[in-house]
Amino acid sequence: MGTSEIVLDTILKAGKPLKSGEIALAAGIDKAEVDKAIKLLKKEEKIISPKVCYYDVVK
Repeated sequence: MGTSEIVLDTILKAGKPLKSGEIALAAGIDKAEVDKAIKLLKKEEKIISPKVCYYDVVK
């Protein structure tokens, strides 16, 4: 499972928007890797940012 999939799965399990630092902590991966995955997932329109610095899965 790649970093992007881990990030998506972590947000889904949380059931609420998370900050990138919270995602990194919950998933046990480096924040820089989470930030890269978030950028990719936003480009692919798989996640959204409902408020500044928070990310949620597109439903």
